[in-house]
Parts: sequence; structure tokens; C-alpha cells
Amino acid sequence: MNKLWGVLIVALLFFIPILLMGSWEETADKPDAPEQTAGSGTEDPAAEEGAVCEAVLQVEGEPQPVPLEEYVVGVVAGEMPVNFHEEALKAQAVAARTYALRLAGSSQGAIKTSTAHQVYKTESERRKLWDKSFAENERKVRRAVEETAGRVLIHEGELISAMFFSTSNGRTETAKNYGGNDIPYLQSVESIGEEAVAPAFEDSVTVTLQAWNKALGSEWTADRFRTLKLKRNETGRVQSAVADNFEMSGRDVREKLGLRSTDFDIAFDPDLKVVHVFTKGFGHGVGMSQYGAEAYAKAGWEADKILSHYYSGTEIKKLNPDDPACLKLP
Repeated sequence: MNKLWGVLIVALLFFIPILLMGSWEETADKPDAPEQTAGSGTEDPAAEEGAVCEAVLQVEGEPQPVPLEEYVVGVVAGEMPVNFHEEALKAQAVAARTYALRLAGSSQGAIKTSTAHQVYKTESERRKLWDKSFAENERKVRRAVEETAGRVLIHEGELISAMFFSTSNGRTETAKNYGGNDIPYLQSVESIGEEAVAPAFEDSVTVTLQAWNKALGSEWTADRFRTLKLKRNETGRVQSAVADNFEMSGRDVREKLGLRSTDFDIAFDPDLKVVHVFTKGFGHGVGMSQYGAEAYAKAGWEADKILSHYYSGTEIKKLNPDDPACLKLP
């Protein structure tokens, strides 16, 4: 009997340190963990890690404020072809979310649903647009938005002006060339491969001489066309058009004639009295090129890399509900 007790005592002395070690390891590295009580639920900070910005936006034509993420779904559907690569759609979602929050924070009016701000499609419009493919397309767009939920572009602690456009001419435009203000994150970068994915990388229009004169507000002759010079900037776009007694910015020429871009060439036909205008790219050229994003996504780039390429020196941040940039609009 004494021998049996001796064996038991030795066994207990062997196992007790192991039990104590296991108990310590379960709480190691958690010295600041809050005490849990019944019913505490989401009061645990760890449970809040997945919480994102729940801002609501005043959107033109909508009777009630629209939740931010629902708004982004409508913008991605309205601004980018749904057959684009998911990484391109995700890049668009982050840019659209950033643009909307910055705009809402600086404006008292409703966000416009056209290219004046961002094209936005309601669910009923999406159903009509996609018809029998609605369920499949809706899932694809929502997945791109959900996987980037709350994520925005930041530069020096501030939401950026996340400008974007359809198609570049091989390079993006600088904010300074376009609007006169030098913005660090809106510089010119390469945007290669778009000619392979864009349906109209190059285009042309023919304008009657009468329509040309009316649009530009002056009378043009063959002699005047011969003096026309297109002064281009470093991105290949027309910074200004100069002729006898005439000078106009490339941006104004584009807007007055309704051209696809400011990368254009002009040829006058004196016999037919028409002006042929050849363009490359589509849009103002500043920020992210949407078809460029598609080309890079097809080349294997993820959304984060696409965004950091087009918006130089920015970082991607996930907004939490208490972030000042997460607006709680009425």
C-alpha cells in the first residue's frame, strides 16, 4: 500500500506543472483583454474590428438618404462595364467611395447621378439594364463593393479627389494641365495596354465648317486653318490651339466641339468645307483610367496596385464608424 501511495505522489508531482503551464498559455499575450460578462456582446473591441463606415448620402432623385455602400454599388454599376475584371471593379469601388465622401463633406447639395459627379444606377435601373443577367451581374458588383467595404484613398490624412475617366492616350493627364492646380497625387503616369481593351481607343468626327465656326465663335478660312498650330504638353494632349487672331485651350476646344479627349488632330477639307478631327482616348484624362484599370487587372494587377499606380503617393485606409471622414449626414 505504501508503495502505491508513493507512485501516486510522484505522478501528481509530474502532472501538476503541465496543468499549470497549459492554464498560463491560454491567457498569455492577452494581458489587456477586457473581462467578459454575460450579455456584453459587441462591447468587446475585438468584435468591432469588422465594423465599417455607415454614412448615408443625399443622392439626387432619391427620396431618402442612401447608405454609402448601396450608393457605391449603384456607381460601380453605372460607371464601369460589369464584364470588367473584378479587380478593376474593386478599384472603381474604392475610387467611387472616396469621391462621394469627399464631395459630400464639401457640398450642401445632393450628389448628382450624372457625369457631373458620378453616374449612379438605382436597383430598378440595374434590373432594366441587365435584364436576365441581373442576378449574376448584381452578385459580381456587390462582391467587388463588399470586398472593399469602407476602404478609401487618403493623402496626408485627407480624402483625395479621386478623379477617374474612361480611356487614356497611353498616359494620364496632370491636374495642373487640366485645371491649373498642381495636385501631388494626380500626376501623369503610364497607362499601357488600353488599345487592346477599349472599344474606341482612337476615333474621328467630321464637323461642317459652319458648325465649327458656330462652336468656336469665329470665322475660319482655308488660310486660317493653314496657320493652326496645336501646342501639346508632356502627356501628348493639346494644351492650346493657336492660329491667326485665335487662341483657345485644348480643354475648351474639346468642350465646345464635344470631342472625346484633348489628344486631337485637325484636318480641313477646303473642297467639302468640313473639318476632320481625330482623337485618341476618352475623357479628361486625370486620375484613374477605367480601361487602363481593366488592362492592368487582366495583366494580373490587384485593385490596390492599380489604385496606387494611378493615385501617386496615396494610401488605402479602411474607415471605421468613428472616423471623421465617415460622415453621418441627415
